[in-house]
Amino acid sequence: MSVEPPSSGRPTGPPSGPLSGPSQPPSGPPSQPPGSSGGTSAPEPRRPWWRSVPRVAMIATAVVAAVVLAVVFTRSDGGSTSAGGGEVFLQAAAKTGPDPFTESTAKDSSAPPVSASPTGTSEPANAVRGVDGGAPGLYGGTRNVSSCDVEKQVKALQADPSKNRAFASVAGVQPTEVPGYLRSLTPVQLRMDTRVTNHGYRDGAATSYQAVLQAGTAVLIDSHGVPRTRCACGNPLTPPVAQQTTPKRTGDTWSSYHPSNVVVVAPSTTVINIFVIYDPDHHDWIARHRGDTGGKDHKTHPPAKPSPSVSASTLPPPTSTAPSSPAPETPSTKTPSTKPPSTKPPTSESSGEETVTPDSSAPQPPLASDTTPGTT
Repeated sequence: MSVEPPSSGRPTGPPSGPLSGPSQPPSGPPSQPPGSSGGTSAPEPRRPWWRSVPRVAMIATAVVAAVVLAVVFTRSDGGSTSAGGGEVFLQAAAKTGPDPFTESTAKDSSAPPVSASPTGTSEPANAVRGVDGGAPGLYGGTRNVSSCDVEKQVKALQADPSKNRAFASVAGVQPTEVPGYLRSLTPVQLRMDTRVTNHGYRDGAATSYQAVLQAGTAVLIDSHGVPRTRCACGNPLTPPVAQQTTPKRTGDTWSSYHPSNVVVVAPSTTVINIFVIYDPDHHDWIARHRGDTGGKDHKTHPPAKPSPSVSASTLPPPTSTAPSSPAPETPSTKTPSTKPPSTKPPTSESSGEETVTPDSSAPQPPLASDTTPGTT
């Protein structure tokens, strides 16, 4: 059956089939992307990834900082030689102590303790006495007897490269230079309880902590009279660092210990070629050559004024644990000078930090009876 076309040019009704497409722009929101449900408004277009980089960087930095702080505050050794309020570990002369580098190489630890002379004035609880490393009588020892087996120390470190590297890092030398460094040191005994920074060995690296070494402890000292190795454990030593508050004392105990008798050894202003030390076994004064293990010891006259002293305002800040560079060596066989460095004495104001008392109240290591042979 034929269908006649409409009489006019406009359609008279809807088409009989589906439309092929819209005839005008849609009045509603844009069509949803594939896979989305219709009838809901589309989310805002996402920002390009590169616009979020600063925010991501800030978050990452905060996370890293939090991790670093957590590691520092949870380390058992306190992080390093920090100057914050902490602990000072008391170490008896004959005990090895924690985290030793080697087994004991100490051979002699018989030097009797010497008390510091009273000051006559009240001192803060965190005050520390200062002494000159070149002062006669600061150290003791037995004539022709080394207080430490240096070669045993050398062999022990050479047998363990990891320990040798850790020791070298504290001493401020190359690992290959450790044997020569140890042989350049002089074996003596402390005659006063002495504050140092001790370094143990743990998990392949050197740790550090503040310590007081008991009088009688066998140590190796450098050319400026500063203790550099504790022979009972083979640990390297560096000068102590200040505590912001009075530190808590832990560790060993001994009857002669008193905080006012603890001293800090300051390096002498010149290289010391001969150390004048006291021999308690023979009640004699002996001269020991720098770097010698006692074979060249000889008797010497008692010092005219055995008064080790130094003026300083505070303990050294924790800037470096490496030994200080030695002063130019000049040939000399005379008794080292005990003239204290020309530094200003501390003020009377208390800042909470540990301070070193001036030489006017310095301790007197050699007892009055020490200058007379045959007395005790």
